[in-house]
Amino acid sequence: MLEAVRIFNATEFQYLSQEQLQEIHSASLSILEDVGSLVYHEEALELLKKAGAYVENGNRVYIPGFLAEWAIRTAPSRVAIYDRNGKEAMFLEGRKVYYGTGSDCPNILDSFTGEKRKFLYKDVEDAVKICDYLSNIDFIMSMGIVSNVQKELTYQHEYAIMLRNSIKPQTITAADRASLVDIVEMAGAAVGGKDILRKKPIFVLYVEPSSPLQHSATAVEKLLYAAEHRLPVNYSPGLMAGATGPITMAGAMAQANAEILAGLVIHQLKSPGAPFVFGAGMSPMDLVSMQPTYCAPEAMMETAGICQLARYYHLPSWGFAGCSSSKLPDEHAVYEASIYILMAALTGSNLTHDVGYLEFGLTYSFDLLVMCNEIIGQVKRLMQGIPVDKEHLAVDAIRRVGPGGHFLGDEHTYRHFRDQWQPDLTDRTTYETWLAHGGTSMGQRTQKRIRDILENHHPAPLAPEVNREIDRIIARAEERTK
Repeated sequence: MLEAVRIFNATEFQYLSQEQLQEIHSASLSILEDVGSLVYHEEALELLKKAGAYVENGNRVYIPGFLAEWAIRTAPSRVAIYDRNGKEAMFLEGRKVYYGTGSDCPNILDSFTGEKRKFLYKDVEDAVKICDYLSNIDFIMSMGIVSNVQKELTYQHEYAIMLRNSIKPQTITAADRASLVDIVEMAGAAVGGKDILRKKPIFVLYVEPSSPLQHSATAVEKLLYAAEHRLPVNYSPGLMAGATGPITMAGAMAQANAEILAGLVIHQLKSPGAPFVFGAGMSPMDLVSMQPTYCAPEAMMETAGICQLARYYHLPSWGFAGCSSSKLPDEHAVYEASIYILMAALTGSNLTHDVGYLEFGLTYSFDLLVMCNEIIGQVKRLMQGIPVDKEHLAVDAIRRVGPGGHFLGDEHTYRHFRDQWQPDLTDRTTYETWLAHGGTSMGQRTQKRIRDILENHHPAPLAPEVNREIDRIIARAEERTK
């Protein structure tokens, strides 16, 4: 009997050879050793000094290559993330790809009025409910900045909304250490305590250094907190190639890699073996519009290269998909989002975020999110490959049907017709049938689906005592900020 094999092998899709990866790694070590980084955090500076880094002028740090390579070896190659109920949800390792949304857009493009406006509390609630419903969205970020709550408590409110409206795992952001402590306490309350949260984390913390080669006190404080409590963290530069980083792809990757590695060294010095997710965003600056181009081919290629570098280091990876520079969820948005979704699958980006972003991440679209869910489903099916064994070669079925017959009533068809991917929004009927059912566009069907989800989907609720504890944590934070 033939063994099942995959005709399509995604591991063959690579931009960089092993030699090129080594060259980028070597260039990054040279940046760390010879150019240095600015670190604005006393504890981090002390950790680096004691480990053998050279510090001059108070906070200019030169990190030896051996420290970076030690940190790479020490960090785990696999990070498991759980859902709110304690069930394994994502294994960040190898080429496993999970798709989720982005965070902190100031604006939303209203699905029903077409108005671009500030995100409100109810909008974030609706966004999370939609994500909870969509089968191909694997994890959730807040999507919007809540504009109608106390500014200092935005992140606490956003996290409370995520926790209350979906069981799915999350990637989180926090303003500072204090807000991160509040968020961790909420998560601990939901899962049964901080010890359980440490054992079965339900989120990855997203933190950014400041390109070029700067590590702010706030960013490092959050990084150290995650290391101390052994909670997964992604320390991801967001450099703009040609502005805050080199315009060439190899140069942008070398600088971004140096920034990630500096964070990884600090993180592992604080708590060796703490979970760390490796990735960066490197949108090239369009020197005509003076905008980061976000979905340019170069941005996708750089993301793919950084993903390869993560595998070269045997670390979980972080990437982008389902996002666009378009101002509307139109053809422009869908083509950019689709290419990025497929690229993430081909390159094996583990934790892939920003699904639903418009306008370089300034505006969020429920419409694009729901359409991308359909695209992700199709891409996931593409990546399953083609089984080739006795059952799937179907010679017995072909023998039964014979020349001139048909397979509609054959048992083989009955066994396997459910194997075919079935769309939710895509219309596969004839023109006449489509017209008889209203002749709707994809956009119209998407808006109908959004309305249906918001009216009829009810996420699994938290226990009343957990809701009370979340309210208490937010009330305490309010007192702290008075």
